[in-house]
Amino acid sequence: MTNLGKKALVKRQSSKRVAWVGAKALPAVGIAASLIMLPGIFGSTPVLAQKAESTSSSSSTSLNYGDLLKKAKAGEVQKVELDETEQLARVYLKGQKENTPPQQVRLLAQNTELINILKDKNVEFGEVSSANSRAAVGLLINLMWILPLVALMLLFLRRSTNASSQAMNFGKSKARFQMEAKTGVKFEDVAGVEEAKEDLEEVVTFLKQPERFTAVGARIPKGVLLIGPPGTGKTLLAKAIAGEAGVPFFSISGSEFVEMFVGVGASRVRDLFKKAKENAPCLIFIDEIDAVGRQRGAGIGGGNDEREQTLNQLLTEMDGFEGNTGIIIIAATNRPDVLDAALLRPGRFDRQVMVDAPDLKGRLEILKVHARNKKIDPSVSLEAIARRTPGFTGADLANLLNEAAILTARRRKEAVTILEIDAAVDRVVAGMEGTALVDSKSKRLIAYHEVGHALVGTLLKDHDPVQKVTLIPRGQALGLTWFTPNEEQGLVSRSQLKSRITATLGGRAAEEIVFGKPEVTTGASNDLQQVTGMARQMVTRFGMSELGPLSLENQSGEVFLGRDWMNKSDYSEEIAAKIDSQVREIVNNSYIKAKELLEENRIVLERLVDLLIEEETIEGDSFRQIVADNAQVADAQLAVPH
Repeated sequence: MTNLGKKALVKRQSSKRVAWVGAKALPAVGIAASLIMLPGIFGSTPVLAQKAESTSSSSSTSLNYGDLLKKAKAGEVQKVELDETEQLARVYLKGQKENTPPQQVRLLAQNTELINILKDKNVEFGEVSSANSRAAVGLLINLMWILPLVALMLLFLRRSTNASSQAMNFGKSKARFQMEAKTGVKFEDVAGVEEAKEDLEEVVTFLKQPERFTAVGARIPKGVLLIGPPGTGKTLLAKAIAGEAGVPFFSISGSEFVEMFVGVGASRVRDLFKKAKENAPCLIFIDEIDAVGRQRGAGIGGGNDEREQTLNQLLTEMDGFEGNTGIIIIAATNRPDVLDAALLRPGRFDRQVMVDAPDLKGRLEILKVHARNKKIDPSVSLEAIARRTPGFTGADLANLLNEAAILTARRRKEAVTILEIDAAVDRVVAGMEGTALVDSKSKRLIAYHEVGHALVGTLLKDHDPVQKVTLIPRGQALGLTWFTPNEEQGLVSRSQLKSRITATLGGRAAEEIVFGKPEVTTGASNDLQQVTGMARQMVTRFGMSELGPLSLENQSGEVFLGRDWMNKSDYSEEIAAKIDSQVREIVNNSYIKAKELLEENRIVLERLVDLLIEEETIEGDSFRQIVADNAQVADAQLAVPH
């Protein structure tokens, strides 16, 4: 290709690119140009239409100007309409039918002779004009493109106005505001946290009858911090306070204060307290306050300026130079250890209310609350469910009854029975039920493993009673053994910890006794992690070893909490070697103890394994009964003289 041809090609390509970029970059200009072309399109007569019109005119016109003069002189013309705009004459002849269209004759520039003849012959004639209709059509066509253009301009103007208003309101508070605080929650709807309810009922009394306390010099608390694990009912308590007090209620999450733009969070705090002061007395509820109230100047590479400015503004509003009379702030968090010390001092959060997991009585009350709107079979004992669920929070218990109700509907039953409750407990604790294994070597090995856990735990005096042993997979576990404490245990003794370690090692011990060391599997990996952790805590935190009553390690404090950059060791390498030795000794002694118990009860072990393989699930009462019967038989055999 020659240089000239290449230049021409490049020029064509560049022109195409420029045209495409222009069409893409300026869509509004393209739309406007299209609209401007509309009058030309609709206002002018298309070529084909003109051709068709001329054809129809020629076909309908059988007279020329001379013929018209002749017929007018002969008296054959009845009526003539003169259209000077179109330079046409529409001629109605005498004797033609009523529906016959008039004949059109092209006029001359000057038609004096024709008009004189028409006057002489007394022919009716007159002037008609199509200019008015053409003007109306032209106006209509102009409106067809002007109105959409005006509408498009208004749309752009409205969008720009909204964008500017959003920019102006960016620093406004996003708190949800309820004037009458119709949360639909009362204190009677909150169960299992009676101590917390007593503290918070005083806050309601402060809001309703402040004179009872001010009469004796008591000051209304400025802030109440609800502390507790997730799901214990902190947010529910805040809604109950608002529902009971009946005062204006502002609710917001801590994360809604912080934005990527510096200063927005502080502006939102100011706006929130400004609205609250206008509606005092009122309640402000800040959920997950740790999102904005973390320690200042801590963390990797320094603090977040935006979060720190927001926290400083919050501290100032709560207890600064200006008072906030009549405003009570309620905040909730499950991480009180990361909050700034200035936020927790008296005068800001005067009270810290613990909302912990409920005890047996609390779980029973929670179950009664959540069972109100569910059809529960009369044979179901809520107290038995409460005993089976130690450590469950209010959210866990609500989820438990909901899962049981879903399972009841799936099974097409009319009421929730104990079978659905048991299945729901297993699902919440361990996961979804899987398909049981077929009778094989793997199933038998899993049966020995699970029975080893349950049998060792049953034979140990200080261990929790077994609740169920099953071979039905749940979650990632191929088999499960549940232990349930008889009573709430706030403190755990050394003998109980050793019993738990021994029972946890019972599964690995059973595998080794029955199948030998070469056939030991990886099924005990999670057990070994738990055992090592418990043994290390006994040595380093609880002082339950030969090293003496020493606390050598603290709970791990991660870097993101704003504590130390690195975890420093509190002991020497020599002590570290002794710690490892003590941990190994505790675990080895417990493993030896587990193997001894299983070897002494090998007969009942085989019997329980055969029963478990056949039935796939053994309940705790049946399991303990079999172990007790075997012990009586063994004692009787020893009592018989040989």
